Amino acid sequence: MSSLQAGPDSSEEPKPGKAKTEFRNYTEGMLIDRVYNTYLLMHTHQTVEFVRRKSAQYGSCSLRRMSAMEALELLDQLVDESDPDVDFPNSFHAFQTAEGIRRAHPDKDWFHLVGLLHDLGKVLVLFGEPQVSGTVGRGSEGPAAAGGPSGAAVTPPCPQWAVVGDTFPVGCKVQKSVVYGDSTFHDNPDTKDPRYSTEYGMYQPGCGLENVLMSWGHDEYMYQVMKFNNFALPKEAFYMVRFHSFYPWHAHGDYGHLCSEEDRRMLPWVRELNKFDLYTKQEELPDVQQLRAYYQGLIDKYCPGQLCW
Repeated sequence: MSSLQAGPDSSEEPKPGKAKTEFRNYTEGMLIDRVYNTYLLMHTHQTVEFVRRKSAQYGSCSLRRMSAMEALELLDQLVDESDPDVDFPNSFHAFQTAEGIRRAHPDKDWFHLVGLLHDLGKVLVLFGEPQVSGTVGRGSEGPAAAGGPSGAAVTPPCPQWAVVGDTFPVGCKVQKSVVYGDSTFHDNPDTKDPRYSTEYGMYQPGCGLENVLMSWGHDEYMYQVMKFNNFALPKEAFYMVRFHSFYPWHAHGDYGHLCSEEDRRMLPWVRELNKFDLYTKQEELPDVQQLRAYYQGLIDKYCPGQLCW
């Protein structure tokens, strides 16, 4: 995993389908109840103990085998319940992000692929996450359904709080920029634990984000999949995927007291991905069949074959 010597080239902002101020509106809108309830569950259950358990559960990438394109096709079944801006399958968002990057950075095909893959970790929802104390998070709504790639079972959509949404560090005080942070953590036991409720909590100043436990979700899971399968991508690609949902840091400047020099060097790359991740969302959907061959070529180049998930 080599690292690039320079930051991203400056690029024009993508042309969003609505005013930028209308994105990430967490106070009003048709989807707001769904979004709020997702964050309420997330902020209640994401604890140090929960994150450690999930990291151990999925770190071996022994759940199943499938290609990157097969994983992307699974996202045809997923609408992100934490996102106030879209109500269409996440697979379309993947191509929107990738194509925005491709237009702005035509010479960086690896970056196009990052745009396509950045949310693939959300397949965890279709695999039955969240699971609390060994129980699938959908309660008694029924068993897994057949039909995944290679005959793998795919569970009908579960509550998504352990997969989607903005991430934040567990094990220290919640910062003000965390979405709904002032109204959703009241039942989280870590907020009442003196080990975890101070500014630094269980961390040291400048320890680096690689040493921080982030709330469990698709970012960390996909990072682990990329690392386990030795994706032939630069270090920046791994970093962007791992922290692209950490909005309190890359968009609001919080948690800087935990960051290292390497985190600060990587920040421009995370922000470059973010502007395409966010501002390419629009109701006009891409022609996936027309684009598929190009992106299959990138998959064959950087992460070919059947992968361990």
